[in-house]
Amino acid sequence: MTAAANLASVRARIEAATRAAKRDQALVHLIAVTKTFGADDITPVLDAGHRMFGENRVQEAKAKWPGLRDRYPGIDLHLIGPLQSNKTREAVELFDAIHTIDRPKIAEAIAAEMARQGKRLKLFVQVNTGEEPQKAGIMPREAAAFVRLCREELKLDIAGLMCIPPVDEEAAIHFAFLAKLAGDVGLGGLSMGMSADFATAIAFGATHVRVGSEIFGTRT
Repeated sequence: MTAAANLASVRARIEAATRAAKRDQALVHLIAVTKTFGADDITPVLDAGHRMFGENRVQEAKAKWPGLRDRYPGIDLHLIGPLQSNKTREAVELFDAIHTIDRPKIAEAIAAEMARQGKRLKLFVQVNTGEEPQKAGIMPREAAAFVRLCREELKLDIAGLMCIPPVDEEAAIHFAFLAKLAGDVGLGGLSMGMSADFATAIAFGATHVRVGSEIFGTRT
């Protein structure tokens, strides 16, 4: 199947999942993840009308998205991979949303850079729900204080929380945990669910699902 056909299939599955969860489909946003895929792979999905995309690396995004933005108005670009502080300026210039705020240093850098550029991004705090030492994300026990720091001291508009569950654990447990944590800190956005488990994430309240291989195929 083509990427455009895959996109239609994923959209249909999202619609079915939102209907099953008795949720408003308009509240569930599909982020088409384009890491490792070039402009020629992305263009058919743009031609099909999709405009929300996710990238993992600032440098990779910088190489392909400015040209695509010139050709396709209305692109909404989300950074879904870890952000290094020395890439903050470029990230704020290039992206419309960042899903991976996970430590004070990054939050402070983003706040300063958005003020400098006069730009406001949609922001999510990444939570390491599995407390995995090799994975980015604020620890769950520190999440409430960190969200408070971002909102009250840095004046950041935090839209929600994001997680990537451990590969060897039931994703639903982590989605339920993140949804409860978001409710506890007064946040409505939930960036959770990928190609293998986005329907489950929608059942637990996901507002943004990050789907790559189901649309673009297996990465080489």
